[in-house]
Amino acid sequence: MVKEYTHYINGEHVAGKSGRFQDVFNPSTGEVSAKTPLATTAEVEEAIAAAQAAFPEWSATSIVQRSRIMTRFTQLLYEKQPELAELVSREHGKVIEDAMGSVLRGIEVAEFACGIPHLQKGEFSDNASREIDIFSMRKPLGVVAGITPFNFPAMIPLWMACMAMVTGNTVVLKPSEKDPGCPMRLAELWVEAGGPKGVLNVVNGDKEAVDCLLTDERIKAVSFVGSTAIAKYVYATATAHGKRCQAMGGAKNHMLIMPDADLENVANALMGAAYGSAGERCMAISVGVCVGDEVADRLVEMLKPRVEALKIGPSLERDLEMGPLVTAEHRQKVMNYIQMGVEEGAELVVDGRGFSVPGHDNGFFLGGSLFDRVKPDMKSYKDEIFGPVLQLVRVQSFEEGMALASDHEYGNGTSIFTHNGAAARTYADKVEVGMVGINVPIPVPLAFHSFGGWKQSAFGDHNQFGMEAVRFYTKVKTITSRWPSSIIETDFSIPTLK
Repeated sequence: MVKEYTHYINGEHVAGKSGRFQDVFNPSTGEVSAKTPLATTAEVEEAIAAAQAAFPEWSATSIVQRSRIMTRFTQLLYEKQPELAELVSREHGKVIEDAMGSVLRGIEVAEFACGIPHLQKGEFSDNASREIDIFSMRKPLGVVAGITPFNFPAMIPLWMACMAMVTGNTVVLKPSEKDPGCPMRLAELWVEAGGPKGVLNVVNGDKEAVDCLLTDERIKAVSFVGSTAIAKYVYATATAHGKRCQAMGGAKNHMLIMPDADLENVANALMGAAYGSAGERCMAISVGVCVGDEVADRLVEMLKPRVEALKIGPSLERDLEMGPLVTAEHRQKVMNYIQMGVEEGAELVVDGRGFSVPGHDNGFFLGGSLFDRVKPDMKSYKDEIFGPVLQLVRVQSFEEGMALASDHEYGNGTSIFTHNGAAARTYADKVEVGMVGINVPIPVPLAFHSFGGWKQSAFGDHNQFGMEAVRFYTKVKTITSRWPSSIIETDFSIPTLK
């Protein structure tokens, strides 16, 4: 029987009323496993009202108590990590080991959030002027919205919701309609951990739901992760309606491979970074930039048999390297880009389009593909493919390779593999990209730093998680205080320090 999801509002499951649904697939079989209700504007407004009603009491809750609730939530997340990972695998298609890792990266942000009594401290200046103290507070914004993508249905909702809630805000979360099971479960676990009802609400939907969150005056901030085209729309609409907004978009991440690099390490790193999670990561390495033809020739020779031998199968099976893509539609999009690369003149070394899994003929499987001699003027190079496709570009110098990453419209992540410390330091300092790895293929920072790209990969002034999230989800109030020991004299000039 096909499961019918609900919304989760004010701590209760609420059946959808629109009569419109989005199919949720099991990517390994191609079968419809559930239906997601697509909310009307009125249903989204109901979730916003619940969050608004919960805000006064939650924002007035002591910071220590909010930390304790977040600690219990974190403990529960650890206990339920296998269950959450299975939900991710069933609806997204990540292999189970990768799903476990993605849930853990979300839990790490919850752990960081537990330190909010320290993180949300203000500043204090004693006797800044004669008998005057100046101090600041970081206050919550109110009701905030999170709009999350299909590729990390546990990690990114946790990135957004944990930092928003622990700073005293209440949340309306709009997850991807393709795989809403895990975000719904997170909301249940929040209440189970002692989180007040109405602090975390989940409303499922499509553009109608998103537009309501972007325009409703009760929403004070919006956090979004998804494609660049939608990120631009979200940022422009939210800010036009007076909201704070952080909107993370697409990526085309380059790995610069220097002649002195250990190519065995490079090949190992590229296999995981390009084909892990079937390439459905905004931090996937999708372009290998080889400095010199000898490096490229050797790397192609090493990669070709490995790509052909990728262990691909149903996502819940163990010891696999790659599962299916999320939907048949997305698989076709990736296949179209492979064909585009062929037509543009790139050399298709490994073609993954003919791959199938015996007994799972209707699953959304695609083998790994490898291109060589890709040129920067090709559309398949310029666009984000978001699938198991690795493109190799040949350059003749460090400077030429760094320029490729710097000049690309996306600036999410990049890495360099080398034994040359000077080259690595120069690359890290000069490349026009937001996150850089040195002999690290996927430079996603840990929870106590922050995540965010540059250029067309991010819109807004703040990054995800870390101290950047504390700043995004709070506003500063500054107090100038005086407890006079004598009569205050009238002064008509602007106050000055004395």
